Amino acid sequence: MGSNSLGAVCALTLLFVCTHAVGSALKDDGLNAEENGTNWPAYGRTYAERHASPLHEITSENVQRLGLAWSMELPDVHNGATVPLAVDGVIYFTVDQSLVHAVDAKSGKLLWRFDPQVAAVAGKKLRYTWGPRGIAYWHGKVFVGTTDGRLIAIDAHTGKQVWSQMTVDSDSPRTITGPPRVFNGKVIIGHGGADFAPLRGYVTAYDTESGKQLWRFYVVPGDPTKGFENEAMKIAAATWQGEQWKQGGGGTVWNAITYDPEFNRIYLGTGNGFPWNSGVRSPGGGDNLFLCSIVALDADTGKYVWHYQTTPRESWDYNSAMDITLATLPIDGRERKVILHAPKNGFFYVIDRESGKLISAEKYVKVTWAERIDLATGKPVELPGSRYEKGTSTVWPSNLGGHSWAPQSFNPATRLVYVPTLEVSATFGGEQLVTYPDDPPPASALEAWDPIHQRVAWSVKTPGVWNGGTLTTAGNLVFQGQGDGNFNAYAADSGTALWSFDAKMGISGAPITYSVQGRQYISVIAGWGGSAPGFFGSQVGRYGWDPRRQHHRLLTFVLNGKGQLPVDVVAPTRVKLIDDASVIVDNSRAQLGATVYARNCVACHGFDAIAGGYAPDLRASPVPLTADAFAAVVKNGGLVARGMPQFGEFSDTELEALRHYLRARARKDLQSRSAARPEMAK
Repeated sequence: MGSNSLGAVCALTLLFVCTHAVGSALKDDGLNAEENGTNWPAYGRTYAERHASPLHEITSENVQRLGLAWSMELPDVHNGATVPLAVDGVIYFTVDQSLVHAVDAKSGKLLWRFDPQVAAVAGKKLRYTWGPRGIAYWHGKVFVGTTDGRLIAIDAHTGKQVWSQMTVDSDSPRTITGPPRVFNGKVIIGHGGADFAPLRGYVTAYDTESGKQLWRFYVVPGDPTKGFENEAMKIAAATWQGEQWKQGGGGTVWNAITYDPEFNRIYLGTGNGFPWNSGVRSPGGGDNLFLCSIVALDADTGKYVWHYQTTPRESWDYNSAMDITLATLPIDGRERKVILHAPKNGFFYVIDRESGKLISAEKYVKVTWAERIDLATGKPVELPGSRYEKGTSTVWPSNLGGHSWAPQSFNPATRLVYVPTLEVSATFGGEQLVTYPDDPPPASALEAWDPIHQRVAWSVKTPGVWNGGTLTTAGNLVFQGQGDGNFNAYAADSGTALWSFDAKMGISGAPITYSVQGRQYISVIAGWGGSAPGFFGSQVGRYGWDPRRQHHRLLTFVLNGKGQLPVDVVAPTRVKLIDDASVIVDNSRAQLGATVYARNCVACHGFDAIAGGYAPDLRASPVPLTADAFAAVVKNGGLVARGMPQFGEFSDTELEALRHYLRARARKDLQSRSAARPEMAK
């Protein structure tokens, strides 16, 4: 930026605040106050889910002076892919097994810690989750959804439980990872699990004071012989074929929920079908409503208002659970109240939020499953061969999407959306089989997208395949944490790299900013987690993150901060594979073990047993070296308290087969290392 850059920042700040002031913050804890950046009271800061702040003490001019105020080590935490809150000088966050913390924002002192004892009650649900991504705050209460499916209200001052509601059936793989949202005395929560088992997705609204259930909306229809809950389910049933209700249908709402105070509506970002393959799920065709859609509901009653389906009859896990961001933009000569949405399928959508009508849609990443979105019908024009109903198909993007759950942010001054994008292809086949070609290798970028003209304004390459969400401010800044452990700041208008801090741990969540006694602070959880560390161990494992040896941490920054990380921070190291030469690998057992591993272990421990830093690399673990130790952990649940699920149903034959598979993998990779570089074989 040139000599007029400070004036430009001031102009951006004025535009940020003045054009988006929306009234009093008193009755809703600031959730409707775009102009007041004192607190960060919700996952996306305000109802609009912009992950943006009007604060401007820290700017693109002075961000080089940003320094660490303090850090808080989080030992024994294995998943830190989360977004904190900040209210009245207190930071609230949840990590790992839904552990909630309250920390003084100025000093970093722990005020309280709430443990919902997930490991003691979750059972098999521990197998189906990647950790909590956020919490909610309303009128002196903090709300957390737990892995096992409870919604808990906690007194924000004391850390004591106020009430708890089980939101799902206890014996299914329904789990909660997404943050609750609050509005008008209600708290709403969905769940995940439709990647693992036949589920029928829904969301539920509860009273914030009592925990009483107020309404529930199902995303897909149930058994028609039992009648439909409402007219919307009757309409949706006409878009399915076969007996889908026997497979649940899917459509879980596991992340994106946005409240729109202007229309008093809730917008749901709905999930994929079960199974993914639409030919199996709904033989004979049909769009399969309301999968992979934005569904608008009346916030008071939960009654259906409208929907827009991004991927009809989806087959690639192209759910619409990504951010639903609210904005007002000048389009075609007039101001339009819109939704900004970059779902997995690779198209960026601008949707009229009053009517649900599509305004525009363009590819924001490489897309090969569809040519374009037909603006007349609102539907994609699919390319031949993209479906795999009778074979396989390789398409872009993969099931991880062009954008996953890591939050995007929208700056009302630059009118740009900052999206952490992914460039990954996948080969699909069968009911739910997916593999990832190695060539070209997965890539990613921080992309500034212009939603008015539907084009890239600027783009910066980011490392590997998995990076954190974004924060933008009126100081002409965009912040993002990355998989390599760097926490970076860029100029919001140009993408110029301005500042970086080595967090000594990969960052998967998103930062926040707030003020205490007139000073602006920025906080982020340096924490690794999410699905990619499991699916792309060969790519992200090179960072060397291992939460058993390296701590996750809460970092807080301020101008002229002089804080330092602890001197004993453990540096990342390459995984040291181990083997026992006395073990003779039985190939037939190893093949059975590969099947057992693929069905049960991949999501956490990685494809080909190559872990990406979320769970231990079993090629390097001493536990599988002895049958008794392996059975104690895997079958008998010896490490349930640390997040390792119990697989009590495994037979002795399956356990032994897993051990042979892991020894075969370790030996193969040791030999590969030795052949490439003898000194790296150790």
